[in-house]
Formats: sequence, structure tokens, C-alpha cells
Amino acid sequence: MAKPQIFVDADACPVKDEVVRVAGRHGVLTTFVANFGLRPSRDPLVRNVMVPQGADAADDWIVEHAEANDLVVTSDIPLAGRALKKGAVVLGPTGKPFTEQSIGMALAMRELNQHLRETGESKGYNAGFTARDRSTFLHAFDAAVQRAKRAG
Repeated sequence: MAKPQIFVDADACPVKDEVVRVAGRHGVLTTFVANFGLRPSRDPLVRNVMVPQGADAADDWIVEHAEANDLVVTSDIPLAGRALKKGAVVLGPTGKPFTEQSIGMALAMRELNQHLRETGESKGYNAGFTARDRSTFLHAFDAAVQRAKRAG
């Protein structure tokens, strides 16, 4: 099996620097996929892929290229579900893993929250991203990369 790769749904990812730091330490190729505005990198282990504007263009690209044991970083629950079906390891930017056991409930909660926003019963504010979230992500992501490298 080939070395794992890392794919990042980069349009609104708050942990890009942390991904690069961990990936560099482990020598893992990282691909940031976005519709717009990625900062170029001189790091040979980092590549940027710009996809056309479109609702799921970045998601589709990631799913098309991710393989079993690769790592995907996203807060997009449908993308997480699709990546899990390919056998990828999926983490949200707070370090919380998406798993086969948790994805069904996550999708259901997403649907419920969307319904509540559409009916005006919820304003739909997301909790702010904290330093603790960043730290939790770093630890969880490092451990996930180590496991993926051992499995590969």
C-alpha cells in the first residue's frame, strides 16, 4: 500500500498551518483543494488544487482522488461521509473524527439544523473556533497521521 496522503477541503479551513506542520514532520504529501485564494507554498510536500466554482467541485475532486487510509480534513459532513465510504480517515478542524458510527447522526443533525434555520427557529450561528479547538486538532491529527503511516 502506498504512503497515505492528506487532502484538505481548504476554502474555509482554519487549521491549514497545523496540517502543514504535522504533514511536514511526517513527510506526507498534502493537497489543499479550494475554489479560490490559496496561498502558494514553496514546500515540495504541499500542493494546491484550484477547482472551478461550484457547490461541490472541491468535494468531488477530493473524493475522486482520496483512497483508503488517506486523511481528509473537512467540516463538510456530506464530504466526510463520501470520504469514509472510500476508506479515508476523516477529521474535522476541531480534531473530532468522523467515523462510520458517527456519520449518520452527524448528517441527521445537519438536516435538522438546516430545517430550523429555514423555518426561522434558529439563527444558525456556529460556535467560534478556539485555541483549544486548534490544540485538540493538532494532537488528534498527529495521532491520525501516525496511525495511517503504520497502516500503510
